[in-house]
Amino acid sequence: MAIDTGAVRAYLLGLQARIVAALEAADGKGFVSDAWTRPAGGALEGDGLTRLVEEGALFERGGCNFSHVRGTALPPSATQHRRELAGAPFEAMGVSLVLHPRNPYVPTVHMNVRMLAATPARGATVSWFGGGMDLTPYYGFEDDARHFHRSCKAAIGSGLYARFKPWCDEYFFLAHRGEPRGVGGIFFDDFVLPEEQGGHEAGFALIRATGDAFLDAYLPIVQRRRELPYGERERDFQAWRRGRYVEFNLVWDRGTHFGLHGGGRAESILMSMPPLARWRYAWQPEP
Repeated sequence: MAIDTGAVRAYLLGLQARIVAALEAADGKGFVSDAWTRPAGGALEGDGLTRLVEEGALFERGGCNFSHVRGTALPPSATQHRRELAGAPFEAMGVSLVLHPRNPYVPTVHMNVRMLAATPARGATVSWFGGGMDLTPYYGFEDDARHFHRSCKAAIGSGLYARFKPWCDEYFFLAHRGEPRGVGGIFFDDFVLPEEQGGHEAGFALIRATGDAFLDAYLPIVQRRRELPYGERERDFQAWRRGRYVEFNLVWDRGTHFGLHGGGRAESILMSMPPLARWRYAWQPEP
């Protein structure tokens, strides 16, 4: 069965536009729009659209990026579970989002949906999908965590949620600290089903379900917490916890490694970094 990557691209661009419009309405500040292209002949060719806000009323920094790139050889970071595809020509596309709110009582959030396709020398094109969303509070509220997880479960169904929730907990874990990054959500990678179970179309449906659920999973939490009062004590704790976010993204995150080691656009990849973070030697916050 032929793979229609054009339909995936059209969906991802529409998803990005819908999410950014909703976030602009919530913040009141417009997102910068930065379209880019990679010409043919380099390690990667393709195009993308970075949408970013800084110093907004709600979001201190946040981005929602689309990229679609092609390369002559799939990098090792993308073939850990598919050794037979190492070095094959490939294309990768996705939408990736990270939001760092100003108010420490509003959690940071990450969402990503993506597709990769590769064509080995002796075989047909193979596609696989990945994605998910996860919540990283600074001050946790059980109601917020329950709402976020209920939204994830409703989006993909109880069966997949039972698989992808523990996967999220395992993936977003700072092994060098022995700490989870946040309260989780869902995560999946290298997702593919045989043709008799839906194949490419089933994977495409999964990333659509994930992406379409994001705004309803996150914005109600934002609205509940954005007006809570805070001071320098809370901002200080937020900056310390943001340091853990930086550590995870630079040390453990496969998507960051894939982008940076595969010749991706550093400015877009590193939009996930918070604007301010803090480290202190062996510091423990006050109870």
